[in-house]
Amino acid sequence: MGEPSREEYKIQSFDAETQQLLKTALKAACLETEVGTPLVSLPLDPGAVDLEKVANVIVDHSLQDCVFSKEAGRMCYAIIQAESKQAGQSVFRRGLLNRLQQEYQAREQLRARSLQGWVCYVTFICNIFDYLRVNNMPMMALVNPVYDCLFRLAQPDSLSKEEEVDCLVLQLHRVGEQLEKMNGQRMDELFVLIRDGFLLPTGLSSLAQLLLLEIIEFRAAGWKTTPAAHKYYYSEVSD
Repeated sequence: MGEPSREEYKIQSFDAETQQLLKTALKAACLETEVGTPLVSLPLDPGAVDLEKVANVIVDHSLQDCVFSKEAGRMCYAIIQAESKQAGQSVFRRGLLNRLQQEYQAREQLRARSLQGWVCYVTFICNIFDYLRVNNMPMMALVNPVYDCLFRLAQPDSLSKEEEVDCLVLQLHRVGEQLEKMNGQRMDELFVLIRDGFLLPTGLSSLAQLLLLEIIEFRAAGWKTTPAAHKYYYSEVSD
């Protein structure tokens, strides 16, 4: 359940043309793409790189690669900041949010087509929610879509699949406290589903039950965990 380090994603997984496109955008954002490979800051010229295409490339790859989807938020944040500061525009952010909305509207079809793609999408949108800020606050436009995705993961048919339970718990660890501050009532409703799923464990594996119990206790403790609880739950997971 531990997240990979920020440097574990590799731009080399893209084709040569896409690598160059991303590197151009990332250079402007002063972002390191690999361990020990700092990129020099360049002016972000909207005419020199198609930022809408960059947004689509990042979303497409995030839906295919769960490791990449866990790190794409940092990449997107850096590009958005650079574009806003250097060009005074929001082409990339607009393209990114449009794609997120399109995939959100088709989320049931995505889940039916590819469980991995669905898990990658939830990971990605939560990652974006975690990084993107407006006036130092999470983007309100993403609050309900993120909640809706987590509610879907808390449905009985999702709780019977360990990949979805793992995704649910991982994202709540990451953004649960922020989400609760934005809409506490919906978090209460989400945890009713999680509690019911734990108490009515038809079709749940022992690992899924353990993960659900851990996140219930985690929230009850104020989105914190004690060393003893961490040792108990995660030694059980590793076993």
